[in-house]
Amino acid sequence: MLTLHRSSARFRALVSAACCAVLGAGLLAGAGTATATAARPAAAGSKVVGYFTEWGTYDRSYFVRNIETSGSATRLTHINYAFGNVTGGKCAMGDSYAATDRAYNAAESVDGVADTWDQPLRGNFNQLLKLKKQHPKLKILWSFGGWTWSSGFGEAAENPAAFAQSCYDLVKNSKWAGLFDGIDIDWEYPNACGNTCDTSGREAFKNLMAALRSKFGSGALVTAAITADATSGGKIDAADYAGAAQYVDWYNPMTYDYFGAWDASGPTAPHSPLNSYSGIPKANYHTSATIAKLTGLGIPASKLLLGIGFYGRGWTGVTQAAPGGTATGPAAGTYEQGIDDYKVLRTKCPATGAVGGTAYAKCGNNWWSYDTPSTIATKMAYKKQQGLAGTFFWELSGDTANGELIKAIG
Repeated sequence: MLTLHRSSARFRALVSAACCAVLGAGLLAGAGTATATAARPAAAGSKVVGYFTEWGTYDRSYFVRNIETSGSATRLTHINYAFGNVTGGKCAMGDSYAATDRAYNAAESVDGVADTWDQPLRGNFNQLLKLKKQHPKLKILWSFGGWTWSSGFGEAAENPAAFAQSCYDLVKNSKWAGLFDGIDIDWEYPNACGNTCDTSGREAFKNLMAALRSKFGSGALVTAAITADATSGGKIDAADYAGAAQYVDWYNPMTYDYFGAWDASGPTAPHSPLNSYSGIPKANYHTSATIAKLTGLGIPASKLLLGIGFYGRGWTGVTQAAPGGTATGPAAGTYEQGIDDYKVLRTKCPATGAVGGTAYAKCGNNWWSYDTPSTIATKMAYKKQQGLAGTFFWELSGDTANGELIKAIG
């Protein structure tokens, strides 16, 4: 699943980017292999959940095939397909062309076989079905909401049973039978403000998740991306996440986007610190505070995944190398200001230091923070020490072509 959560690139192709002062947001040619390679078993502690963005197939040219060629498919246990819309109190398609209609040629296709004009299902959904055929243990969930489309959850909460029925009918549609193993809800944020402000009440999230579990049954996965705001009276306190935990298989606390260039003048701070550090701009804006808050509410560690961003956030006009410096605005990014993929930053602005269990980089007058394989290893040690259920990340296209970051997850 925090300002522009899971990187604002998640909705960049859908709406103009917005920076808000709220805590949160190449084609690879060649024939594919048909050899079935099983994903790792999804035992407690070993879950690896990666988000695949529907819009990434456009100017990012990141296709399902890239999940295979990067080696990520063998390491993933679950993929969250982002995002379905929430509108009119119902689950709805996001971009139907990308999801079901776009024709893939042989070089773009997972198995090296081109789509035909008369086949009933094309697009990302058909490619994901091909990926599942090659990796029979891989599970896929359809994620609904996200920063842009969370405004519809308030209306959905007025009739949770009807909402759950609409989601079930869409997720289990016979046109893509066998694709989705469950549903992920990314409501930003219940009874609090995100892109819009929700006033549905503290029990709304719990009621919604209860309805989804009742409709989908025990055989399907029901998960949710949730806020990482561990401050007193903050977004975690605004909804009954502890009460809803009984209905979910796990939560994805979005432990990134704690800080960013929506605060244009700084101070510079890492967007995904694991721990607090001297000079952190806001107390309890770090991963370990989020996990402690959630487990303190009675949510089992075995239902919490550790969140990692496969991207960085940065400022420009910075003279101080260490965190805490002043800035003049967001640094330039590939697609939008203040954010860029790890695969770009690792060479554009290599890490020069570490703080709070994550990395930062000063290059010229730009200052960035992001996770590296080394800092991910530190976070993996924390995950194991805490007994968390696994790791999730936003999102697959931010990694290198050979899966440098996902290979550090263990």
